[in-house]
Amino acid sequence: MTNGIFVGLATVDVVYGVDEFPSANSKVAARSQDVFVGGPATNASIAFGHLGGRPTLVTVVGRHALTGVIMEEFERYSIQLIDLNPGFDKAPVISSISVNRSGERNIISANATRVNALPAQVDEAALEQASLVLVDGHYMQACQVWSRAARARGIRVVLDGGSWKDGTLELLKSVDTAICSADFMPPGCLTEADVLQYLKDCGVTNIAITKGAEPVRFVSHATSGIVPVPQVKLVDTMGAGDIFHGAFCYYASIGGGFVEALGEAARVAAESCRFHGTRAWMKGSNSGVAAQSGE
Repeated sequence: MTNGIFVGLATVDVVYGVDEFPSANSKVAARSQDVFVGGPATNASIAFGHLGGRPTLVTVVGRHALTGVIMEEFERYSIQLIDLNPGFDKAPVISSISVNRSGERNIISANATRVNALPAQVDEAALEQASLVLVDGHYMQACQVWSRAARARGIRVVLDGGSWKDGTLELLKSVDTAICSADFMPPGCLTEADVLQYLKDCGVTNIAITKGAEPVRFVSHATSGIVPVPQVKLVDTMGAGDIFHGAFCYYASIGGGFVEALGEAARVAAESCRFHGTRAWMKGSNSGVAAQSGE
């Protein structure tokens, strides 16, 4: 079984199903309400584990009453936790998410800005067993420390590039694979071509840019092209990008080539959009995704 380490954000997501998004100074009655555990690295680690990997998540959980929700989810999906601040007693990161009937979403989240992470130290025993490390840029110091240690060991480092953050330039020195959203814009970049060139100049050898249902554009060494994304009946896009990253990490860690792993990730992420929330795709009888973990 392949091991992966995921460094970044864990959140409690309160998700409302709405007919339409609220305008200013208005109230909207929700059709549904759910609570999930989320965050880019967290959702990716759960997808990785569901597909057959053994994930370790490096994040802040702490000891607030609400962290029980997070810990229960980690136990359910066999996530090994390395807590960056076990004594943190404030509320964890809480996101408010609304999803309309078309599957589009709006998110309000404080991300990691109000959560204290102690200076991170690498768990060498965990790293020694890992096939790869994914970093999402939240808890940046931890992302940098783990990625440098992984790079020094020759372990693949994957960046979930959701957006440019303070410290990303330093982080890129240890990244060999970057999978970025269209919102990822380094300083001075205005176009997708600018982003690709910027990342190549930083020494990143495998680069992909995702754009929802549109094809994934990639550059890998001297090869470039696009990977098609399967078209599905859209129900909910929440967490699809995170699931893409988790699936990519799994298929890359079991020996898949970069482009092959992108294709498998696109398939899994697209399938997840046929279901509500970030977990239902894992239980869908018609998901087309073989859960090798037996869950």
